[in-house]
Amino acid sequence: MLVGNGDGFVSCDCGRRHWGLFGAAGLLLSDPRRGVLLQHRAGWTHEGGSWALPGGAVQPDETSAQAAARETEEETAVPGEAFRVLAQRADEHGTWRYTTVLATVLGDAARPRVTNAESTALRWVSPADVADYPLHSGFAAAWPELRGQLDRRLVLLVDAASVVGPRAGDGTNDPAGAVARLRDRLAVLAGVGVVAGDLDLDGVAGAAHWTWWPHVVLVAGGPPGEAGAGIEPAAGIETVAGGDGGIGAAVRAARAAGPGDHLVVVTAADRRREPVAEEATAVVDPAVLRRLLDACTPV
Repeated sequence: MLVGNGDGFVSCDCGRRHWGLFGAAGLLLSDPRRGVLLQHRAGWTHEGGSWALPGGAVQPDETSAQAAARETEEETAVPGEAFRVLAQRADEHGTWRYTTVLATVLGDAARPRVTNAESTALRWVSPADVADYPLHSGFAAAWPELRGQLDRRLVLLVDAASVVGPRAGDGTNDPAGAVARLRDRLAVLAGVGVVAGDLDLDGVAGAAHWTWWPHVVLVAGGPPGEAGAGIEPAAGIETVAGGDGGIGAAVRAARAAGPGDHLVVVTAADRRREPVAEEATAVVDPAVLRRLLDACTPV
């Protein structure tokens, strides 16, 4: 029986039937103290009795991340305010897609409990023990790749002077204004997300299937006369001063703050001689960032 616009089975090119007319999504919620949240599926569900993630069909008016958050709240009473979405992995079947959305808890607000008949239990499980459970086949196949990305942020550290130029800004005589506009465009990009393959994250298995919502660090407070000196912060964008240590100091600070993060540094070739490469996951040219910005915030 169809319950909502996205509820129903799809006959997939892979030869199987899948739930979700517009695909399906699940939330892989992680807590560094408690582990990952698994759902024991009720016997009447697909592969009932197995362990998997809370989730369900994507509705036509929502993204995969929104669907995963909504389904999780419906099934576990964990609200979206209790976690931060970091990334997602799409498993493409041609005519159907399952998206695993990775998130990390915020504080102690995530207190799951069974709230409907789709599950018989919810349990925090150490990542080291997940493979020992009788997992849903789709989750079991994806788990080794997913495990490697638990609680890992994508930190996009942007050298403002490299992107807009040290004095000329974006063709105007207003360098600070140019950096402010860059800051605002970066905020849009952070909300849309970035495909791993577009940022040379070759160390991520199946990079083309991964999207991250980056934490953006804009290095914009250099010496007087340098683009962005004294730029104000904005929601979702961390603004830091390059100072005497230059971009290298900002990179070292970002790595110290998140040793396991994917740290992507956007800076020009003439500034890469500073100690950046050994701390960064990837160093990309400003032209790469400009293309991404143009795709989501055309000028």
